[in-house]
Amino acid sequence: MRTFEIKRPDERLRPAIQDKIDNLNKPKGALGRLETLAMQICLVQQTLSPSLRHPCHLLLGGDHGIEREGVSASPREVTWQQMKNFTQGGGGVNMFCRQHGFHLRIVDVGVDYDLSAVPGIINHKIARGTRNFLHEPAMTQAEMQQAFDIGARLVDTCVGEGCQVLSIGEMGVANTSPSSLWMHLLCRLPLYRCIGAGSGVDAQGVRHKYEVLRRARNRFIELHGPRFTVEDVVRYFGGYEMVTAVGAMLQAASRGLLVLVDGFIMTACALAAIRLCPEVRPYMIFCHCGDESGHRLMLDAIGAEPLLSMGLRLGEGTGALCAFPLIDSAVRMINEMNNFRDANITKYF
Repeated sequence: MRTFEIKRPDERLRPAIQDKIDNLNKPKGALGRLETLAMQICLVQQTLSPSLRHPCHLLLGGDHGIEREGVSASPREVTWQQMKNFTQGGGGVNMFCRQHGFHLRIVDVGVDYDLSAVPGIINHKIARGTRNFLHEPAMTQAEMQQAFDIGARLVDTCVGEGCQVLSIGEMGVANTSPSSLWMHLLCRLPLYRCIGAGSGVDAQGVRHKYEVLRRARNRFIELHGPRFTVEDVVRYFGGYEMVTAVGAMLQAASRGLLVLVDGFIMTACALAAIRLCPEVRPYMIFCHCGDESGHRLMLDAIGAEPLLSMGLRLGEGTGALCAFPLIDSAVRMINEMNNFRDANITKYF
């Protein structure tokens, strides 16, 4: 498997950052999470004057063999239809990227449709959807490696343009199912607590989804035993868009970028990345807690406190994009607020 050289941010700068934050003309700690965000960003960038140049958003598309088992309320053709819609600027992800100045890349890594001639879609297709993990592994070792490599190359392209902050979104019908299994196996949580309605299945649909995933999990354990590896879990259940996202997160950290983590699926990808390489964690900002059952539990398992809780569950990376103004405010705070000395104000804390 590809290795990623990730170093935890050097903590020696922390006292100087804290001193700068504490001497801004405000009561100590008065700006709460903005102060902790500023600290994180300064540590990642190793500077007292951070910036958020050329933010980039990767929208990764892929289909899932498990969709054939009726675990999603949406048919698989929605994946390619939405991918085409994104090229026309009509998706939620398009709106928020425009609003917040993100450069959007729409990437096909595994959609079950020929999108190669569609302008605006980057073609990195590994296959036309993963295999059905109820019966066999979703992908081969070589395909998993290919997905990691694609994610890394996409990040390198963004860095070459001057990118300092990366957000990632996904489009893939049924991808809450592999996400639930990643959560179940990597967090050691009961399966039933990891499964929700996804794109909108009813109570009977959730029960059916649970039964399908339970059977798939049992087959996986029969094949791998209780001492399975993180790579085993990622390969057996993952989607191409999910594994590409994991590779992108790891490479982004290795290049010193901030990684904005979106909802349930992207949090599952962040979980996999952390289990593969714990040093990636300080580079991640968890942007929101969505409505999907289990999302809060997974965030708790990671030790993450999200910035927003607004009932979002669209995916596409929209929750991460919505949280960006708070991150921007943290940077503006530490760069633009005056301090007590320069403002000739007596410290009042």
